[in-house]
Amino acid sequence: MKSFKTFRLDTANHLLYRDGDRVPLAPKVFDLLAYLADNPGRLVSQDEILQALWSETYVNPEVLRKYILEIRKALGDRAEQPEFIETLPKRGYRFIAPITDEDLVEAAEAPAPLETERAPEDPIEPQAVASEPGSALPQRLGKLALVSILAIVVAAAIAGYFLIARRGANAASPKSVSIAVLPFTDTSAANDQEYFSDGLAEQLINDLAKSPGIKVIGRSSAFQFKGKNEDARVVGRKLGVANVLEGSIRRDGNEVRITAELIKTEDGFQIWSQTYDQEIKDIFAVQDEIAQSATEALQVKLLGSNGQPFDSTTRSTNPEAYQAYLQAEHFRARGQSKEDLGKALAYADQAIQLDQKYAPAWALRAVLQDAEAAFDFVDPAEGFRRARNDAERALELDPNSASAYLALASTQLRHDWDWDAAAISLRKAAALEPGDVEIIRTQSSLARVSGNLDLAIKLTEQAVALDPLRTNSHLYLGHLMFVAGRYDDAQRELGKALELNSQAAYIHLTLGQILLAEKKPQQALTEFEMEPSEWGKLMGQALAYHALGRPQPSDAALTKLIATHGQDAAFQVAQVYAYRGQPDKAWQWLERAYQQRDSGLPSIKTEPLLESMRHDPRYAGFLEKMHLPK
Repeated sequence: MKSFKTFRLDTANHLLYRDGDRVPLAPKVFDLLAYLADNPGRLVSQDEILQALWSETYVNPEVLRKYILEIRKALGDRAEQPEFIETLPKRGYRFIAPITDEDLVEAAEAPAPLETERAPEDPIEPQAVASEPGSALPQRLGKLALVSILAIVVAAAIAGYFLIARRGANAASPKSVSIAVLPFTDTSAANDQEYFSDGLAEQLINDLAKSPGIKVIGRSSAFQFKGKNEDARVVGRKLGVANVLEGSIRRDGNEVRITAELIKTEDGFQIWSQTYDQEIKDIFAVQDEIAQSATEALQVKLLGSNGQPFDSTTRSTNPEAYQAYLQAEHFRARGQSKEDLGKALAYADQAIQLDQKYAPAWALRAVLQDAEAAFDFVDPAEGFRRARNDAERALELDPNSASAYLALASTQLRHDWDWDAAAISLRKAAALEPGDVEIIRTQSSLARVSGNLDLAIKLTEQAVALDPLRTNSHLYLGHLMFVAGRYDDAQRELGKALELNSQAAYIHLTLGQILLAEKKPQQALTEFEMEPSEWGKLMGQALAYHALGRPQPSDAALTKLIATHGQDAAFQVAQVYAYRGQPDKAWQWLERAYQQRDSGLPSIKTEPLLESMRHDPRYAGFLEKMHLPK
């Protein structure tokens, strides 16, 4: 145990205390502090530290600098007026605070010193520590194109690592080629570049998804760790991955520093780390230069089995268009409210105005307009028409745009009900980005439409593995399992969804339907009463009261459902009538759902509440009208 000022350093248990309270410190950061404390008053060079703590792997000195920053943060130290650690530029570091080794003091006072063993080191490695803040990133041309730079740099490095691992003497396990890209750190002085750093991480996720055989965690799960400073082992356990990628970007005038590191989650071993310092003149020329240097350093080919160079799909000849594109992505990711979608759409429009040939902006605008139409924020027929046109325009500009094929498939599924065309679009999207979780989810939706529940469940299980912390992943899987009659499995998945978000809509609705199927109407009613969605709660009440033999409250709930949601829940009204044994009214509402292009109607072949309708002579003709197989 060592003590300095108000701090105590427990080297046996890898713990730091201040006035008796534990100070959280990542293991390698602790090791660095302990090494400096073991050498008080002595100048310790960077090379000495790297050799002492990372003797078996290459670590860029930039990582060491970040750990020093983390130590200063924990101790409340300042680089300009240090009390604990002095930095000598280009030479190293010196621990300058008076320090007492309590073990030596106790040993001197004890009559018979006892020999003790040092506790084994905790193998956990830390998540990336934010770089030292620099000046604010100027909001001018070129700054946003840095996302493309690092996308190529890191894609090259990761591809090299994974390809080498696969070609080695020992075959890699499935988990060993899995990765989560954590949100990159915005180290600007004003800390106002969130959309930029988030856009960087999202682009890397999209780029890595193009490589077959690599499990890439989806954005919604990876971004759960934003700003949490979790160590790599915790992240790996929660996401089920063997590797995490993290880093930071900093710009000062015309100088830019890009740092990234790839870490094994099992033991915190740093697989790859690199820092690039460049002067920005022509941003895209710099992009190509960095990509080439990274490729040569790793001596591997870039992503893709055909050996062709990796090419970022976000490249634009107009950096300001790229900036607008990232702003649109930022608001799209914030949520699906009318306000956020409107802001995202405005930025997508701006990107297209600045660069008419910018395919990703057209594809993104297609996605946004598809969402607006689906939520009835605009006239659905017009919104879906615009979405389809934008997706087709994106494909004219870039026939290899997976996001454009996915956007087109979404419109073909949601509005056109052109199942064959959607299948073709999804096949093309999946061939371009086989690991993209949104493509897999959409494939699952199409499988369910065709009545292939086994395939739909299998695909959704893949989506859950790629996005394990997303509530809707578990909700949809639970619903599919309910539809398939796997009630225990369904309840397990729905329970996971509740753990992730106890206020999420439709979880209690599905749990209540499971209880109805199990002939437990009173328990089902209890679940339905907890449903936060208004139409879901009313639907559930109408079902449960009917099952309980209470027609009046069932009628009251159904009447209110029709009055408040007749325009957006026609399919659910039809389900209630079918469950209550009123087929004529059920068919009336199914016809209304057809006219409204109700998003629930394509699941007609598998919904349990419509079981009685499948024996009706009108059923086959209705499927034919929807171009669904019988």
